[in-house]
Amino acid sequence: MKIKQKILVVDDEPVNIKLLEANLIPNGYDVITASDGEEALRKVLAEDIDLILLDVMMPKMNGFEVTKKLKTDEKTRLIPVILVTALSGLQDRVKGIDAGCDDFLSKPVERPELLARVKSLLTVKAYHDCMQDYEKKLEYEVAKKTKELQSALDKVNTAHLETIYCLSRAAEYKDEHTGSHIQRMSNYAAVIAENIGLDKQSVKQILYAAPMHDIGKIGIPDHILLKPGKLTPGEWEIMKQHTIIGAEILANSEADFIKLAEVIALTHHEKWDGSGYPKGLKAAGIPAAGRICAIADVFDALTSKRPYKEIFPVEKSFAIIKDGRGNYFDPEMTDAFLTSRDKILEIRNKYKDDGESKLLKMSGKGNP
Repeated sequence: MKIKQKILVVDDEPVNIKLLEANLIPNGYDVITASDGEEALRKVLAEDIDLILLDVMMPKMNGFEVTKKLKTDEKTRLIPVILVTALSGLQDRVKGIDAGCDDFLSKPVERPELLARVKSLLTVKAYHDCMQDYEKKLEYEVAKKTKELQSALDKVNTAHLETIYCLSRAAEYKDEHTGSHIQRMSNYAAVIAENIGLDKQSVKQILYAAPMHDIGKIGIPDHILLKPGKLTPGEWEIMKQHTIIGAEILANSEADFIKLAEVIALTHHEKWDGSGYPKGLKAAGIPAAGRICAIADVFDALTSKRPYKEIFPVEKSFAIIKDGRGNYFDPEMTDAFLTSRDKILEIRNKYKDDGESKLLKMSGKGNP
């Protein structure tokens, strides 16, 4: 069933309204009426109007004023307006055009001209409506496809991160006392990165790069890597080589997050006061990613069981990090970590160690 096009007829003279109704209704149009400009504006917003036949000389608000309001409102600007007027002067027509009207009809209205102009402008209105519907459908489809693509990308990113976790475990798989260290440590690092104001992409790169911080341990002999007691000075020197080995494994990559992982592998044991290894870098001379991961790595070591130590209580672990501010750790990043206590504990709870699975190895053998 074809829906009738709806025309609003506005005139303060009932006889004029009756005349226009008599010409429009028999031709299949649905006619709505208003006796002044204010009523017209109310009905335009209440009804789905396709065209307006608007008298010029009316009380309260004349046709020029009504037209201007209609054409400056985003909701009604595309509704065609025909000014129906006894005014025939050039100045009046220019005034109507300036107000935004689409056409003119002179009184007394002739039926053929009325129907021709109405039909022409309704065709234009139907075209605009069609284009608006098309744009809405297009926007909907674009939004739908964007959502689908984002979902697919999220799945790829999740799989990507899980692959990094799995491959990073290869270097630490032999040790049965480190559990979900990689997940905890990388998420701690991401929280710190976010809190110091890094952008989302940089935070994401930290999250993806941090799990590879100890990949160099794959090159450390088992008798040192798995030793349950304190390492000898000679063994400790060999153990420290895992930073250099890790950087060499990750070197020469074109991927930004692998390049960042190389930096983290090499520098996450450097200390703010210059007492770290392998290069004894100091303060801002340590790359930011290394400074971030140093805090995340040590906190997880403190709160996890190791062959050489029991779990430290959470409060004591936070206190040790705080005491290391300005000595072992970057002060700004330490503050970012400490003020994120709730998020840190949430991550720790989410990635609890599973005593029934092979657990992951923690860096800092012998000394957290």
